[in-house]
Amino acid sequence: MELLYQRDVYGKALVELGKTNPDIVVLDADLSSSTRTKMFAKAYPERFFNFGVAEQNMMAAAAGLASCNKTVFVSTFAVFATGRAWDQVRTSIAYPKFNVKIVATHSGVTVGPDGATHQALEDISLMRVLPGMTVVVPCDGPETYDAVLASVKHPGPFYIRLGRDKVPTIENKGEFKLAKASKICDGNDVAIIACGAMVNIACQAIKSEALKKVSCRLLNMHTIKPIDREAIICAAKETRAIVVVEEHSVIGGLASAVDEVVSENYPTRVVRLGIKDRFGQSGQPQELLKEYNLTEADIIASVKKALV
Repeated sequence: MELLYQRDVYGKALVELGKTNPDIVVLDADLSSSTRTKMFAKAYPERFFNFGVAEQNMMAAAAGLASCNKTVFVSTFAVFATGRAWDQVRTSIAYPKFNVKIVATHSGVTVGPDGATHQALEDISLMRVLPGMTVVVPCDGPETYDAVLASVKHPGPFYIRLGRDKVPTIENKGEFKLAKASKICDGNDVAIIACGAMVNIACQAIKSEALKKVSCRLLNMHTIKPIDREAIICAAKETRAIVVVEEHSVIGGLASAVDEVVSENYPTRVVRLGIKDRFGQSGQPQELLKEYNLTEADIIASVKKALV
């Protein structure tokens, strides 16, 4: 199983896009080595702008460039892109529906030792609430590539959430389609709905001996907004319960989006596995996944709980 940094794939995708589209410009906030926008900066220095530690100014400048018909990619860590610069994203980018693609890295607790100040656990909710904002959380490297290319074809503001660590490439995902969940495996006992790095952990849980007798459906819900309502409603109707898994607060993220669809269309039991009203902390990624109950064992326990 190939392990890839999503941000490496992102950097390479930018360079590829830059070859054929001269209107693509890239902005970063002094983190181009980490976000991998340095690849684009090396290939097309005249179309790359480093704003230093000035994320709010960067978002405002992105809006200005977009107003001149540029397709603007903006990158920094997720906590800064969505938290520190939220007012500029809301008023200068989302409100006028500008063509700005915010690709944020280092999300979730798997950021690791950098600790709570750098671990964005609220970014999906902050972006999802903005009218017209598309929100995508790819599960691996190839899906990151597909999401970046899809963002260029989709007009308007776009948020892509990437992690820090390498993640395994998920097999049998099928073709990436915006706003359409991919069904990695089918089942009629319980439906697991996951996004990002949690998709692989859910895959491992389903393959475990502990769930050998449980028929599990796994949906890779890469697009959080607009969410695949049809897939969620089918899961509610065709299985006994739903387990939602996300490396994000259960308030406002994927779990909340699933709850909204289920409650309005086909009420069923939903078990939410994510960050429970807590900030992050410093530690190694695997230690933090255990601390916040986001391991394979936790998914197994949640599936069994959902079926009681």
